[in-house]
Amino acid sequence: MTSVRSSRLLIAALAASVLLPAATAVAEEASYVQANYTKYEFLIPMRDGVRLFTAVYVPKDRAKLYPVMLNRTPYGVAPYGADAYRSELGPSPLFSRDGYIFAYQDVRGRYMSEGEYVNMRPHRPIKTDAVEVDESTDTYDTIDWLLKNVGGHNGKVGQWGISYPGFYTSMGMIDAHPALKASSPQAPIADWFAGDDWHHNGAFFLAHAFNFMSSFGHPRPEPVKRNAFDRYMYNDKPDGYAFFLDLGPLSNADSRHFKGDVPFWNEMMKHADYDDFWKARDIRPHLKNVKPAVLNVGGWYDAENLFGPLETYRAVEASSPKATNVLVMGPWLHGGWAGGDGASLGPIAFNSKTAEYYREQIESPFFQAHLKGEGDADAPEARVFETGTNQWRSFDAWPPKAAKPKTLHLAAEGRVSFTPPEPSTGPAYDEFVSDPAKPVPFIEAVSNRMTGDYMIQDQRFASRRPDVLVYQTEPLAEDLTLVGPIRVKLHVSTSGTDSDWIVKLVDVFPDDHAGQTTEGTPLASFQGLVRGDVIRGRYRDGLGSPEAFAPNQPTAVSFTMQDVAHTFRSGHRLMIQVQSTWFPLVDRNPQKFVDVYSARPEDFQKAVQRVFREPAAPSRLEVLELPR
Repeated sequence: MTSVRSSRLLIAALAASVLLPAATAVAEEASYVQANYTKYEFLIPMRDGVRLFTAVYVPKDRAKLYPVMLNRTPYGVAPYGADAYRSELGPSPLFSRDGYIFAYQDVRGRYMSEGEYVNMRPHRPIKTDAVEVDESTDTYDTIDWLLKNVGGHNGKVGQWGISYPGFYTSMGMIDAHPALKASSPQAPIADWFAGDDWHHNGAFFLAHAFNFMSSFGHPRPEPVKRNAFDRYMYNDKPDGYAFFLDLGPLSNADSRHFKGDVPFWNEMMKHADYDDFWKARDIRPHLKNVKPAVLNVGGWYDAENLFGPLETYRAVEASSPKATNVLVMGPWLHGGWAGGDGASLGPIAFNSKTAEYYREQIESPFFQAHLKGEGDADAPEARVFETGTNQWRSFDAWPPKAAKPKTLHLAAEGRVSFTPPEPSTGPAYDEFVSDPAKPVPFIEAVSNRMTGDYMIQDQRFASRRPDVLVYQTEPLAEDLTLVGPIRVKLHVSTSGTDSDWIVKLVDVFPDDHAGQTTEGTPLASFQGLVRGDVIRGRYRDGLGSPEAFAPNQPTAVSFTMQDVAHTFRSGHRLMIQVQSTWFPLVDRNPQKFVDVYSARPEDFQKAVQRVFREPAAPSRLEVLELPR
């Protein structure tokens, strides 16, 4: 859950070789902004009297009228002061050169805005009085005030934001102001228990939540111009695996580190299940009758909010079929489309400047068309970057209508089969021992944070562990392209009463592959993660219906992994890995049916895990194949 600025800093750190020219470009852009825009600062009143701090940048050239571009954020709109200017404006420098009015707003209760801050403030579809507020009304009131009090506009407004600002963009689409003509929720939060940020299918994403809340989660009792809290520095134990293992049960996080000063962490610890607290923060049911044109943007390797853009697109598509609602998915980590060229990520090169293409050919034309009437407003329903072949593809639906169902069966002798299992004369299962004291790491060299590009990293370290089951095809005779969601359907048992189940889809490069990673190491035998996800087994019958396992009894466990657009090239193998720990990305399940957030050290126990592959109890992945 990072801001746009944080994402750009991460991208810059990954591209150290171009820091000098990048710094020159930033300085040039900053000079351009100051020369061509006048900055104003306002406290805009909401319907309940609370005033929200808003910085507005207006073009000095008043020869024509400009649309307004709005960004609402909890991360601050610094620099503060009418004479202090941002170094760039809009989603990219293309916008400041093209000419817009830019409005940046601190949401209520953050930085210089008045009011109380509420994390993912629930939407109120029925308001009992005229001054009842939510993020939808705050967006409406802001737009209304700007149009009445800032001159030089053409009466049209666009909104955009990445991550948390993406959530505020989605909320602005609900009961939208008539002037809001174009919205681009980018990596937006949709549901914090089902698949975004802190939980995936009920499993708690420990390293991410701990790091983010250690800074963001402290209260702000009065308006401030800077966040007084840095993220936890881990000076005593920089190895993340060791730090979080030493942490012990989750209850120790507050007693040892947060000391009661991170309220939302403690709120999460009180709500282990998908109860009304989490359901109220699910935005999807409220995305109805959407009027603005919508550009949904996400990254295939977004470790924080891959769920959000896909689910937001689906929700708008289902409830507002007449709305302009398009999807863009590229080979990016969180916010990776906003800066840099997007030519590579982690060890993999894409041989294409994917981020530059997006900014120049998709994002800028979208807002120009809907806010300025320039160019073609028609756009493909879905534009996705197909990894493996490294090419942009356009489709009139997502998933593509031409895609056909295909099943990947877990078979004997560690095979992936495209045909159902046959009766076996031996044990029709594979087993391993899951030990919470020695969990499987999520990357080979574990840092103390959720490594941003873990979703594309080499999985050989995991496939060699005895507590990871490995299944793979023979080398493929021809390309295999998978698109859309991946439905995991396992039959498993555990000797305990609860368990996590992690499934990973992996692209195995040939042993004689001639290419190299971006670091110059061979790609031969590389096991690149294509998609991986987890379910906390107690939620197998629904996130709101936790149920213990009967020890050693075969049980169906199903969940959906987020979409892919990936081609396994001929000569590659398709691999599936199954495990029960993924640490410290995911907190340790005690493997005993207790409240995980208040578990005691003695609750953590080893468990014998079995994955069945017999005709009556098959384990498989149901995918969609796109014909070549």
